[in-house]
Amino acid sequence: MTVEIIQARSKHDCEHLLGKFLDDSHYDLVVENDTDFYAPPTLTDERSEANIMFKFRKNVFTAKEMEDCYNGLIGAAQETHNRGLAAGPRGEKEGNRDWVTDCQLELLDHFMSGGGSLFSDEDPVQEILDRWKGDNSVPTRGMVWLRNKIKDDPDFEYEGFFDKILAKLRAMNPEDANAYATKIASEYISETSYAQAVNSGIAGFFDRYPRIPYCRPTAFTEQNPEKFKMAFPFLNKLDSYFKDLLPQRYASQREHADRLDPKFLISDTVFTTATVNKTFRTAAHRDAGDLSSGFSNLCCITNGKDFKGGYLVLPEFRVAINIRPGDLLLINNHEGIHGNTEIVGDEGFERMSIVCYFREKMLESGSFEYEQLRKQFVYARKNNNEHSDWRPLWNGISPSMWESQEWDDYLVQYGFPPDNERSSLESFFG
Repeated sequence: MTVEIIQARSKHDCEHLLGKFLDDSHYDLVVENDTDFYAPPTLTDERSEANIMFKFRKNVFTAKEMEDCYNGLIGAAQETHNRGLAAGPRGEKEGNRDWVTDCQLELLDHFMSGGGSLFSDEDPVQEILDRWKGDNSVPTRGMVWLRNKIKDDPDFEYEGFFDKILAKLRAMNPEDANAYATKIASEYISETSYAQAVNSGIAGFFDRYPRIPYCRPTAFTEQNPEKFKMAFPFLNKLDSYFKDLLPQRYASQREHADRLDPKFLISDTVFTTATVNKTFRTAAHRDAGDLSSGFSNLCCITNGKDFKGGYLVLPEFRVAINIRPGDLLLINNHEGIHGNTEIVGDEGFERMSIVCYFREKMLESGSFEYEQLRKQFVYARKNNNEHSDWRPLWNGISPSMWESQEWDDYLVQYGFPPDNERSSLESFFG
């Protein structure tokens, strides 16, 4: 097997591309065959695992492995608004709802801060309108107008409603304008910030964060354990190639994986998590949350119908990779900015991409049973309307709950020693 070795001579500053879609203007070279690609050499490393950017191998997986993996994981990719920069610039609308523009927000803020239209001969509203005129930048996230609430207001037709709001505000004295702008901002604008909707999801396991303070199987994994197992032959083979191609990176990830309860690993691999994307053209971004000393493993599979495009572009190095079904790409996704070119396929085609990695914050977990007990504790509090912290819509979480006597007593009740008596969570693995 012949492997082409490429070392980049330079690395370009591409921070301005983050959140934007990439195309053929962002690369000069397309990698089509087995290739090892290195970042520019440092003082100590020319070509090593310290500065490897990617290793690409053709035709690694069999048709059976791909079919089973596709059927096992495709259900994890559901419509979501939570992919941030990777989702790319938001569309003209979020569903049938219009985005609240930065200009509209500044105009409302102007009136809410007391800047009515009667202070002077100057027209600050027109100054705001002029400043935003011709601005063609497209943010990746934003709030939306609550269409139904606006349509229910007898003062407005939905089309052109903000022009009518602005006309009313300009005719009011500052005090009334302040109150009216505050009403509009609080009642007619979503509290949630949305991004472009894409089909993406996660399989495997996920770490704690404030609103869900326990490590856990993802919803897809918990609800579809037998389907998830269909992908294991594919993922175990991927793990084996990772070990052979990047032994130092693999050894580091293996060392960290061995610190986890094995129940938080996907099959016998060094991966905790797989991101599954369905026909999702990612915009330029860096990955976050994966183990810095490890590596990401990327593959794509289809539903049997062909597609073109979908090159993975690393604009900082002016290179693109034509990854096709059956291929394997080991890539430093958290160091290099990357995104896809447009994906075009036969009618009804689906392109599933899978990125497998180790989530670094999983190292904060205790045993699988310990994390399940944390979840049980949260729900017990949430459902106990006699709890001193209980209130409508309470999620069961309160400050310092994990340092409380209540939590220590709960641990003891279920056969665990209190947290302050445990020297190491690792001692409860297995």
